[in-house]
Amino acid sequence: MLSRGALRAHLLAVRLAGVVATSRETSLRSYRLFAARDPRALIGIDPEGGWGQRDVIGLMADRCGVSADPRHTSGQDVIDPERTLAALDAFAGRLAAVAQRGAPVLLGTGHPHRLLGFYAALADALSAAGCSVLTPAQGRCVDITTRFGLRTYNLDYVRGVALVREPGASRAGGEPGAHTHSPLPVRTALAAAAEAGGPLPELVIGDHGWVCGAGQLGFEAIGPADTDDPALFVGEAEGSVSVVVPLDDGVRSDYYLPLTRYVLNRACLSQ
Repeated sequence: MLSRGALRAHLLAVRLAGVVATSRETSLRSYRLFAARDPRALIGIDPEGGWGQRDVIGLMADRCGVSADPRHTSGQDVIDPERTLAALDAFAGRLAAVAQRGAPVLLGTGHPHRLLGFYAALADALSAAGCSVLTPAQGRCVDITTRFGLRTYNLDYVRGVALVREPGASRAGGEPGAHTHSPLPVRTALAAAAEAGGPLPELVIGDHGWVCGAGQLGFEAIGPADTDDPALFVGEAEGSVSVVVPLDDGVRSDYYLPLTRYVLNRACLSQ
């Protein structure tokens, strides 16, 4: 088992935590957008509280370890590795709980280039533990507003993990899927599962809109988030999201492998 100390060293070495690639300017822009209730920053969460920019900065300082000083406006953001480790332990606890019940789960990502392998390993382990890894709405069209306008994507699954692809893109072409923060894919998947009358997930695992969209609909949801993703942390603070792991979500995909081993061991699941 990877020790806590070894994982902490890894987090810092590859900049999953500590000084991360996300800039303070990028994070502050996201906080301003969230405070203004911009859908690009809300990504599926409908906040109950009146979250102003200073409130969001204070929350992110508490949950991630970023600077609480609004006058700090430039440079690189910082994630406290101890907060990451504590959240990984809580994340593993939710995996263990759902595995013990053999409950149905849904996994999805808007970061397939970076995080697909992480989620796929979790899907394999949960399936081996007796959980049904759900794949509703396979091939369904999802219309998502992007900075280039409204675009149509297709919902697909790779090793039990949902993602969206542009029409015409294929697995054979080596394209892992499109990047999106939208909550529409998870809403589409959950609606299809309900329409089919089959099981609904007792846990949704993912990032961005997958976590926020599912949590807002009342499903337990967990996943990682960067310092410029305040919606997930607000959801956690208000109780609509169960666990958020603060880390850089844009590093090389193989850098997440030690995290996979750590949470599966903590959850007593085999990889």
